[in-house]
Amino acid sequence: MVSSRILKSVARVGILWCLATAAMAELPAETLSVARLPPPNEHRLYVADVTIQHIVDNRLHVIDGERFRYLGQFAAGYAGQATLSRDRKELYLATTYFARLSRGERSDVVEVHDPATLSLIAEIPIPPRRAQALPYEGIMRTSVDGRWLFVQNATPSTSITVVDLKARKFAAEIPNPACWIVIPSETAANRFSTICGDGALQTMILNDDGTLKSSTRSERFFDPGNDPIYVQTQNIGDRHVMVSFHGKVYVADLSGETARIDAPWSLLGKADAKPGWRPGGYQLFAVHRGQQRLYIGMHKGGAEGTHKNPADEIWVFDLQSRKRLARLPGHAAVALVVTQSAQPTLYALDAMKMAIAKFNVGDKPRFVGRMEGVAESATMLELH
Repeated sequence: MVSSRILKSVARVGILWCLATAAMAELPAETLSVARLPPPNEHRLYVADVTIQHIVDNRLHVIDGERFRYLGQFAAGYAGQATLSRDRKELYLATTYFARLSRGERSDVVEVHDPATLSLIAEIPIPPRRAQALPYEGIMRTSVDGRWLFVQNATPSTSITVVDLKARKFAAEIPNPACWIVIPSETAANRFSTICGDGALQTMILNDDGTLKSSTRSERFFDPGNDPIYVQTQNIGDRHVMVSFHGKVYVADLSGETARIDAPWSLLGKADAKPGWRPGGYQLFAVHRGQQRLYIGMHKGGAEGTHKNPADEIWVFDLQSRKRLARLPGHAAVALVVTQSAQPTLYALDAMKMAIAKFNVGDKPRFVGRMEGVAESATMLELH
């Protein structure tokens, strides 16, 4: 026989459930919408995260570097590579999707996104040959007029996919044997150069439909066996700065159909030899064009195989006088970018803690703060 106490408890629970149900029924229906991010400025950062532990699910994180706020992310697929349009109104993401995540039918695409909302605008199919590599800025670049997108391929033979961004279609594939990375000309939209394994720069000249018209080759300017160069470049106009593993600085003039390279100079003085200072990282240096300053990650105890080591210090050089101006704390940096304003800000990606360190690098360079844990395994930064 059920006691009166139990019956009263059941009754109370029933009354409370009815009241809760009635209250829930009165809640207004939600309206879904797409929020717009704050208008981007020169301090917005795009952090390319290869998520090596689950590489089929890469991310491109969007960070407000001015206030150190996380704004959002793009899904970047399998080893995705990203870059912004020249006018900063579109973001291009070249990636791969497999039908069964890591196997099955392969689809390579260039996605066009709106940086204001992070929404997808268009998708352009490309041949399934793009390089599935760690993010480096030279693996995907746009032409100076914004018409062409150049995508590095590896099957493992190398070639370049040319995408017509205006027509939103694949245009051509250009063989690029024994060479790697894209360095667009800042003078001619139909021209780009690439670094070759024999120590030279090869320049490709395109027809109006994106196919190859002709190519030229520079003189051999670096020794790939004893002192190779990093594939990263930074430009001041059509003068492109490159750095070798042992700290030599080369400047290539790409304003003509054949690259011309200045005599190199060294980052290292006599006092730097004993500690064994060398450059290191993935995106290891940045250039402020107006001030002609070079910011580069340097580590002690450099030897064969340390060329990707994070920075113990960040050195600041005047590219005209070739003198070192400052030494900043390294924050284990493997990637550097600098804003191009009159009072620039330098951002450094900490490889150990996946943090972003921030420096004011005006007349008196100084560290100002950090944002921790922005990614899982990032290697590249891009400023809006």
